[in-house]
Formats: sequence, structure tokens, C-alpha cells
Amino acid sequence: MNDKRSAILQEIPRLRRYARALLRDRDAADDLVQDCLERALRRLDNWRVGDSPRRWLFTIMHHLFVDQTRRARRRGEAFPVSHDEAGEVVSEPSQLDALAARDVADALQSIGSDRRAALVLVAVEGLSYAEAADVLGIPAGTLMSRVSRGREELRALLDDTSRRKSIKVVD
Repeated sequence: MNDKRSAILQEIPRLRRYARALLRDRDAADDLVQDCLERALRRLDNWRVGDSPRRWLFTIMHHLFVDQTRRARRRGEAFPVSHDEAGEVVSEPSQLDALAARDVADALQSIGSDRRAALVLVAVEGLSYAEAADVLGIPAGTLMSRVSRGREELRALLDDTSRRKSIKVVD
């Protein structure tokens, strides 16, 4: 039992990263991780020792995210998308890498949630196509299509963003 719990605890940073990629709101992401961990611990017998808990936990989290999104739509509630919209004060980063990372994160939020979830699982979390398809409950071919379309859309958004921005050189 302790082996299972320690294996789950080791996955918390990955769960937090995936939740933040889905929600872009730190508090909502932490709530989603907590809900995921609570459900996982209640259903600990469903996970087999020897298997990595990552896929099992991502599946639980994805189902919770979909349920929360549907519930929010039915109620007509706004689902938090970004820190800026939540009214938090954000200071502009002073490094180019931070700017590029923000552009990627913003572009990632602009694409559909299905394509975003597929891209994050495969490109960020390093799951195989088969594992990610299993987490999302879709065929592998559908996942590959979502990843491909998501990458194309992301590339187009980032190309457009870089064209709109210009750096002014002051002597």
C-alpha cells in the first residue's frame, strides 16, 4: 500500500504541469490535482503495482477536467483561462526565453482543448501515442490527427505572433 502511495506522490509534479496546461489558472489547476489525487487514493485498488501510475492518474485527471468543463458550460459559468483574465498583476518578463515561453503557452491556450490535451500529453509529458490515446479514451489514429492538427495550428499562431512583434533598436 505504501509503495502505491509513494509512486503516486512522485507523479504530482507531472499532474500539476498537465493541469496548468489545461487550465492556465494556478488555483484551479491545484484544485484539479487535489480532486485527482483524492479519487486515485479512494480507488487505489484499481491500480496494479508494477504499472506506472502516470497513465492511470492522467486518465483520472482528464475525466475530471472534462466533467468540470461540461458542468461549467451547463451552468453558464466562466471557466478561468488565464492569470491576466483573473485580474492578477503580472509583470512582463525581461528575458527573451520567458517571452517565447509565454507566447507558446498563450498559443497553446488558443487551440481547441482536444488538440491541446493531446499535444501536452505527447509533447510535454512524453507519453507514447498509445498511452495518450488510452488516457483520452480515443483511438490512436484520432490522437495522431489531433496532435498533427494541433501542431499545425500552434505553428501558424506562433508564426503570426512573431510577425506582429517587432524589436525596436534604440541607439
